[in-house]
Amino acid sequence: MEREWVNEGKLERVILVGVETSDNHEDETDFERSMEELENLAKACFMETIAVVTQKMEFINKGLYIGTGKVAEVRELAEKLEADLIIFDNSLTPSQLRNLQSELGKPVMDRTNLILDIFESRAKTREAKLQVETARLQYLLPRLVGMHEALTRQGGTSGSMSSRGAGEKKLELDRRRIEHRLSELRKELDEVSDERMIQRKKRQSARIPLVALVGYTNAGKSTIMNAMVDKYVKDDDKKVLEKDMLFATLDTTVRRINTGNNKDFLLSDTVGFIHKLPHSLVKAFRSTLEEVQNADLLLQVVDYSDPFYREQMKTTKETLTELDAGDIPLLTVYNKVDKTGGEIFYPKVVGEDKIYLSAKDEISLDALVEFILNKIYADYVEETFLIPYAKGNLVSYFRENAHLISQEYEENGTKLTVKCHKADKNKYADYLYKK
Repeated sequence: MEREWVNEGKLERVILVGVETSDNHEDETDFERSMEELENLAKACFMETIAVVTQKMEFINKGLYIGTGKVAEVRELAEKLEADLIIFDNSLTPSQLRNLQSELGKPVMDRTNLILDIFESRAKTREAKLQVETARLQYLLPRLVGMHEALTRQGGTSGSMSSRGAGEKKLELDRRRIEHRLSELRKELDEVSDERMIQRKKRQSARIPLVALVGYTNAGKSTIMNAMVDKYVKDDDKKVLEKDMLFATLDTTVRRINTGNNKDFLLSDTVGFIHKLPHSLVKAFRSTLEEVQNADLLLQVVDYSDPFYREQMKTTKETLTELDAGDIPLLTVYNKVDKTGGEIFYPKVVGEDKIYLSAKDEISLDALVEFILNKIYADYVEETFLIPYAKGNLVSYFRENAHLISQEYEENGTKLTVKCHKADKNKYADYLYKK
């Protein structure tokens, strides 16, 4: 059953359905969190939750996902409350989706499709739109069967298109169109990925450290990005969308943060993670998330005011592992401490890899920047070089890529005392000043 959209300006009325089983390795708290998150996802898609139905089962019903008695309960509730849509808190198989729509007499959506809807409405850049369309078509392809119940399924057994019923012809044509479009999308995404790789190589050749903001959606990554843009870039056009909503931003944004003394770094804001983030979405957004894989440092932003922040950190860790980014140095930024009722004084640095702060507090921002610089410039050493006058380009290089402490002109060249990366010290070891 295809979904019919309600009149513009009217929120869709939805019923949420979740199943807690003994074989899904989730405890009761995880299940409650997942259902609460599902309601927030629906809200982010401009839907109004009018009822929540849950069921405890030993195993998922392979045909209907929920029990037959619960199906009847949901159907009666949907009719009574005049629901527009029923959303399930998990990915449904094609047969489950088809059977539930037939039994419930209402459009049915699963968690994956709901997230896809949100992503589709948030995508702004060409790359994000291509990635979302790819994920959408990959989701749709195995679910074509049963979407054309009104068509016949008669025909011969030769296997030719001409001998198939109207329904089978329609399904085959739809499948071919989707596969063709997916092929086109892969080519376009490869082109975008190549462009991104060229940009990345330019940044790497300039030896500017890349710091990537990662973490759960709505933890405050965009707030931190915008606060740094405000202070160090001073260009409102460089800001990203900042909103108290799940997946407010999808597009990866990279900004150069000029803190002075040639201690610049690139700050990347990436798509947020979420519990049960569909694998197809992680795969579709892999080219965007390569900014995470190539980062010198990860800032895991955590909403410390959220009672489930530990579980959210676990989800982030699992997603980073899936992206092959689990071994990159990571600092944990416990954000929104101001919402905890004075539980912790902030900003507060704990050990070498944790800081508690409020992204909207300027003192916190200063502490965070110092925290980042101490980490990414830990491999910098103070050295003195004697650069021959004929090698003036090296003097320019050190001025741009190192912290210049002093500069003197001697008979044989320019004597520079700088704080530079160890790799530059080794690369230009022939010019090290010998007293």
